[in-house]
Amino acid sequence: MPKEQQVMGPLRGPHSSTSAPTTTINMPAEISTPDHVIWSTFNALFLNFCCLGFIAYAHSVKSRDRKMVGDVTGAKAYASTAKCLNICALVFSSIMIIVFIALYASKFSSGAF
Repeated sequence: MPKEQQVMGPLRGPHSSTSAPTTTINMPAEISTPDHVIWSTFNALFLNFCCLGFIAYAHSVKSRDRKMVGDVTGAKAYASTAKCLNICALVFSSIMIIVFIALYASKFSSGAF
């Protein structure tokens, strides 16, 4: 039958007033262990005091891998180590920057070039 000759009848509601059965699927919650990859990347690129930033990055990647596999305990252990290494890299690098600025300022304040 061509499209021009098709006739539509009036719209009607659903055939029955009963609701359809529902199915509930319980999915496990996503593991919310932070892996500190971004912080480790920043420390590895900019504040890499004695390679602490690079080591922290390696532990962060291991933590992310453990999280993807589903090993929550391993992910937390690697994330904790990465966090400690990131804090150490940040503190030691900040101290070194302050020392270099102090030495540079004292060099120019004494007039010796």
